[in-house]
Amino acid sequence: MNTLAGYIVYGIRTEEREMSETTTYTVRGMHCGHCEAAVKHELQRVEGVESVTVDLESKLVSVTGSELDDAALRAAVDEAGYEVAA
Repeated sequence: MNTLAGYIVYGIRTEEREMSETTTYTVRGMHCGHCEAAVKHELQRVEGVESVTVDLESKLVSVTGSELDDAALRAAVDEAGYEVAA
């Protein structure tokens, strides 16, 4: 508690939120729910990842988060047993 010109100030809190970004990859070899689950599981373990969506038909994987590391995301897809298209 501080005083400021005769007023009691209990504290001012500010939060800085980082902007989320979305990165989309084409991932070869995905064709079923197991594939989707494996890719999501590995990607969700990467620091900064907030959400992962997979479209099996188009083979697109979208990752949303803050300060996403492209190399770490690609490595996670590889760890799941799949390949990010160039």
